[in-house]
Amino acid sequence: MRQDLLNDALLALRHADLRGQETVTLRPISRLVGNVLGILREHGYIGEFHYEENGQGGAYAVALSRRINSCGVLKPRLSVGVRELERYESRYLPAQDFGLLILTTSRGVVSQTKARELGIGGKLLAYVY
Repeated sequence: MRQDLLNDALLALRHADLRGQETVTLRPISRLVGNVLGILREHGYIGEFHYEENGQGGAYAVALSRRINSCGVLKPRLSVGVRELERYESRYLPAQDFGLLILTTSRGVVSQTKARELGIGGKLLAYVY
């Protein structure tokens, strides 16, 4: 039984990217996985993705762009303020301005740059670089 759909999806993306695949199908899925995929597409880590109904909760077909070095979820989901983001960037990302932290906030799932623009904190979900 799967416990963390986001972790399973990010692992599948990373392993498919390492194997050199051009596409990967993610299932089972959730709305959170879709929101995180949208952020990854927005920042160029993956290509286009679309939802496929399969009668068992659906799946996402994702086109890879070969830009993922590493990605994963952050457990426990730590609450961070907007002023604390830089500390967590240095902890989880390899270099300054390289990589992306993904947070869930009161305004939805956003990247750390968007959270800074909005001036809000949230809970850390994942990282990618």
